[in-house]
Amino acid sequence: MINLIAIDKIVPNFIAVTTDDKTIQLIDYIGKNVVLYFYPKDSTPGCTQEAQDFRDNYAQFVALNTAIFGVSRDSLKSHNNFKCKQQLPFDLISDSDETLCQLFDVLKMKNMYGKKAIGIERSTFLINKEGVLIHEWRKVTVAGHCLNVLEKIDAI
Repeated sequence: MINLIAIDKIVPNFIAVTTDDKTIQLIDYIGKNVVLYFYPKDSTPGCTQEAQDFRDNYAQFVALNTAIFGVSRDSLKSHNNFKCKQQLPFDLISDSDETLCQLFDVLKMKNMYGKKAIGIERSTFLINKEGVLIHEWRKVTVAGHCLNVLEKIDAI
């Protein structure tokens, strides 16, 4: 598959459905930085910690004129439960049809408990105020990741 996004290139506009039954478009966020973080599954330990880290630092992202969206293949019902339970101040995108996962090339073969399956490789993408992808983190380790993203935005 050809990766449709690249560093220093404009990210194609997309439409997505988020928690609280909102529909967003990337183009609506021109003038703001956007962080899209892809994670495997709601309510699992690593994904919960990552969401909590973005939640706990949310005010700093807002101060840096940055919107945050978590993205996984989970349903909106699962996302709404996860958002409520973790008191997330940002929306989660349900990518059940894998449109964004394919656009950002985050679906990878994983070996889980001896079984191979396609899953989301934890990845984060930073899109600037003009809609240009300026940084990506792939194969993310949760510990310290949120602060790395904040540092990168602060350096823009």
